[in-house]
Amino acid sequence: MKCDYLIIGAGIIGLSLAKELKSRQESAKIVIIEKEKEVGLHSSGRNSGVLHAGFYYTADSLKAKFTKDGNALMKEFVKRHNLDINECQKVVVAQNQDEVETIYELKRRGDANGVDTKIVSEDELAKIDSNAKTCEVALFSPTTATVNPKEVTKKLAQVVQDMGVEIFYNEPFIDYKDGKVLTENKTLEAKTVINAAGLYADRVAKHFGCSKDYVIIPFKGIYLKYTNSNKPIKSNIYPVPNLKNPFLGVHYTITVDGTIKIGPTAIPAFWRENYKGFENFSLKEMAEILYYEAKLFVLNSFGFRDLAFEEIKKYSKNHLSTLATSLVKSIDKNGFNSWSIPGIRAQLLNKHTNELVQDFIVEKRDNSIHILNAVSPAFTCSFAFAKWVVDEYILSDKTLSK
Repeated sequence: MKCDYLIIGAGIIGLSLAKELKSRQESAKIVIIEKEKEVGLHSSGRNSGVLHAGFYYTADSLKAKFTKDGNALMKEFVKRHNLDINECQKVVVAQNQDEVETIYELKRRGDANGVDTKIVSEDELAKIDSNAKTCEVALFSPTTATVNPKEVTKKLAQVVQDMGVEIFYNEPFIDYKDGKVLTENKTLEAKTVINAAGLYADRVAKHFGCSKDYVIIPFKGIYLKYTNSNKPIKSNIYPVPNLKNPFLGVHYTITVDGTIKIGPTAIPAFWRENYKGFENFSLKEMAEILYYEAKLFVLNSFGFRDLAFEEIKKYSKNHLSTLATSLVKSIDKNGFNSWSIPGIRAQLLNKHTNELVQDFIVEKRDNSIHILNAVSPAFTCSFAFAKWVVDEYILSDKTLSK
């Protein structure tokens, strides 16, 4: 089979790229191969569903470049297709005087990124969410919202198919040989191959001579749901993050159906689809991942040793709910008693510096483009990010380089 564009992976990024390409080149033949039987079975359908505002990221980052516009574009898509959305807003609260300065740093980043944020006093915070607790000031984000990520991903798959994009399910990428992509059942030849394989993007990229400096280290994220009948909070409530790593800490999220949940964890996983028990177990993956995790543990790179110990403790419902109580004035800890479906963060590690990569990475070689480290806020960014990839790497006058 021959096509103009072959996209590997029908997650939110792959589908967004297909939509953007088809809207620009109506006659282009676009094919997506997906290893699963349907969309949304991994990161795209298992993330928090939060549409981030874009104030966490430094102005020189790709995340800063696309989050604000991605938020608006995703809201537009959701509303146009009558999908669920909860415009619950968000506050970031400080727990002590040392964290107050980080609140102001987040405000500076938001201003640099053109994001609507506001520093609010304790009295003003009480009007937004009377249960949120802070030290002196908090950061208010009016544009943060939540959607159902699986619903969005499925709708987007339907939209691109209606546009004429072909999606082949149960077709995992096997190899790239003699200019052709091989799956279990097909041989495909494309003018441009786009790798949006999520958890396996680094593996796929290596078949094309890319991702030489990187490897994906999976982190398991789980939320704990509040099952009491009352609704003790009205907005998403986040702690001040540690800006040295890409995780945002235990926080409150309100889903599209009004469910309150706390989390997520960022527990180092042992293989890439290590969701539950020995499901999808891979000895080869575990050996590779344990090698890098052991190395990070011994070197204590970016505080990995402390991170690992702290995250493992979050398997305890009591410990996780205790962490969350510091963000609010009052809540029944016993109401948090039901685990959500786990997700895996496909976090890229630089093998040479032993540091977690904070930003999106795009690599190109010959007629192939590789989307690496498409982690949070990639779901929020997806439409804006796809526009940039198409402009910068596909429709520009630049030649794809080796």
